[in-house]
Amino acid sequence: METASLPVVQFLAWIADRPRTYGDVKQAWRSTCPRLTSWEDAVDDGLVRFETGGGARLTDRTVVSLTERGRRMLQDTGA
Repeated sequence: METASLPVVQFLAWIADRPRTYGDVKQAWRSTCPRLTSWEDAVDDGLVRFETGGGARLTDRTVVSLTERGRRMLQDTGA
C-alpha cells in the first residue's frame, strides 16, 4: 500500500476520532492554499466516503467516514 502524506494521515485520524459531517470537514479543513489538499486527496485516493443515505446530493449533514482502505492506511501509519 502506498504511503499517505502527514496532512492526509492527520485528516484520517481526525475523521476516525468521532463521527464527522461534510459541514464539519468544510469548516475545519478548508484551505485557500492549493498545496493543502488533505481532504481532497483522501477523497481522490478512496480513503473516505460520503454516506448520503442513497441520495446523490451532499449536504452539510452528510456523514463522512473512512473506507476500509482509509482504515488500513491509518493503521499502517500507527496513527
